[in-house]
Amino acid sequence: MDIQALAQSVQNGERRGLARAITLVESARADHRVKAAELLEKLAQDGKQALRIGLSGTPGVGKSTFIESFGMSLIAKGLRVAVLAVDPSSTRSGGSILGDKTRMDRLSREAAAFIRPSPSQTHLGGVARRSREAVAVCEAAGFDVVLIETVGVGQSETVVAQMADLFVLLLAPAGGDELQGVKRGIMEMADLILINKADGDLKAAATRTMADYAGALRLLRKRAQDPSDFPKALAVSALEENGLDQAWNEMNALIEWRRDNGFFEYTRAEQARFWFEEDVRQSLLARLSQAGALRDAMDDLGSAVARGDVTSAFAAQQMQELLRK
Repeated sequence: MDIQALAQSVQNGERRGLARAITLVESARADHRVKAAELLEKLAQDGKQALRIGLSGTPGVGKSTFIESFGMSLIAKGLRVAVLAVDPSSTRSGGSILGDKTRMDRLSREAAAFIRPSPSQTHLGGVARRSREAVAVCEAAGFDVVLIETVGVGQSETVVAQMADLFVLLLAPAGGDELQGVKRGIMEMADLILINKADGDLKAAATRTMADYAGALRLLRKRAQDPSDFPKALAVSALEENGLDQAWNEMNALIEWRRDNGFFEYTRAEQARFWFEEDVRQSLLARLSQAGALRDAMDDLGSAVARGDVTSAFAAQQMQELLRK
């Protein structure tokens, strides 16, 4: 594989090259990891940046419908949009449906859009293991906005906040009260809360839910990276395409404030450090699954725990001793 040619193809915005590059960075093969690191190093030299927006929400809240409507409105403004949609992988078969693209029929036909479904591969946190590297590839391809759609697992889905400039949480009408809104976890990470499906019979319920969450957000501890009026709660309708322009304006206002006050670059630097440390952790864990003395020791201690000969805590301590040698 000619990495220089592949990098040039991505930088030229060629869709086939972009798809091949993302496939490469998502691969877990050792030789592919070496080539992926080389590719990312070459692409980073360009210094292109896109606005990274992470989108989370419970299943059925309308994330795919919102992304299609929102993406179409951004394209109408002259922007290029990439969508990285993460699908849950089966813990039994390991497979994923990867059907998000079929839900975005209009957006998938747009020349200014690129949609890439990826399996989560049972990685916790709602995103795929290599989603951040896929974002970097999309940035190098010249996209203005990269939307990262998480699998939709609920309160613990906060890893996407470590790879996005903005974290948007989508909620359904009548999905909770003020107490639900002040729960720690995903609520503390959100920069903007959008109550979707504010149309038809649900419009009144969406307005009430928005008021509940707006009140709840005022009770949360203020974050240094937010102006005084953020985070916010807004009501939108992806189906009728209402409130999308207001949501985009609020996103731009927040990003501009963070740029002006030095939080934008600081956050990106801290995210880069986080993913460096995460890669080191995963590399250390990978050593335990490779053939050799450590793998054999892991199997022996696992069997001893299963038989009840030793406790899991004691066996874990023994493995730590072996790793220190």
